[in-house]
Amino acid sequence: MWMEGPNLTAVTEFILLGITDRPELQAPLFLLFLIVYLTSLLGNLGMIILTQVDPRLQTPMYFFLRHLALTDLGYSTVVGPKMLVNFVVDQNTISYYFCATQLSFFLVFIISEIFILSAMSYDRYVAICHPLLYTVIMSPRLCWVLVAIPYLYCTFVSLLITTMIFTLSFCGYNVISHFYCDSLPLLSLLCSDTYEIETIILILAAFNLISSLLVVLVSYLLICVAILKMNSAEGRLKAFSTCGAHLTVVTVFYGTLIFMYVQPKSSHSFDTDKVASIFYTLIIPMLNPLIYSLRNKDVKYALHRTWKNIQKYFSLKVHTI
Repeated sequence: MWMEGPNLTAVTEFILLGITDRPELQAPLFLLFLIVYLTSLLGNLGMIILTQVDPRLQTPMYFFLRHLALTDLGYSTVVGPKMLVNFVVDQNTISYYFCATQLSFFLVFIISEIFILSAMSYDRYVAICHPLLYTVIMSPRLCWVLVAIPYLYCTFVSLLITTMIFTLSFCGYNVISHFYCDSLPLLSLLCSDTYEIETIILILAAFNLISSLLVVLVSYLLICVAILKMNSAEGRLKAFSTCGAHLTVVTVFYGTLIFMYVQPKSSHSFDTDKVASIFYTLIIPMLNPLIYSLRNKDVKYALHRTWKNIQKYFSLKVHTI
């Protein structure tokens, strides 16, 4: 099938080169990333279920944590299974439309996580700086607004970028130097002038990072001021422990994204992007539920209570039989 213009064949599928082309690394990397993905899947699913069913976790903090786990589960699942396939097949192909779908869902989830992390920062600010008004300010309605608006905005941005890329002409060369369909590797395959869409992506990426990071920084600046004013050492320690898990997650996530976007163009390479992409598409979604469960007593107690309830349920079933 031929498209308009000389020597332009219609691209119906893409070939994903994956992480490495070295045969001796395929099996160990497959095993490693399978463990990472399954840990991420179980950890985030567990966090979603736990914060949904445990009555003591029905607070704004865990509402946001549930949505954080949902976005982590979302983009790791959009990328992970297809990446694992690349290790066991000779040539990992992805159809034109599935590639567009993967890109659109990936953008929705990854951008949503940025704004959910900033909403969590605001939640921590209210909890520490206005503890008596916490339940009034962080009402269920406000919590839903703080996640619904980012979801709607991210869906719009995702559809805009995906539509702009996939309505332009590809040159017929269909090899993507990546392990999933991402915007930058796809732009390099386009025959059309990409200046406009590159500018739009850059502006949107800068807006997303700067606006959300500004909320995080201002929130933590006000938190630090409030903590320094506390007379009780125990109170200061409790405040720091309340923010510890979220601050760790924010540092790792934003640090990785900033590293990708502040690289000089001369030293920018798809290999560097691959390493950074592995970190924020697979490693971070695995780490987040571990960080929150290991550093959070409420989650540990909820997990213990849920496990005991499950044991009681099955023991009753056995006795009934």
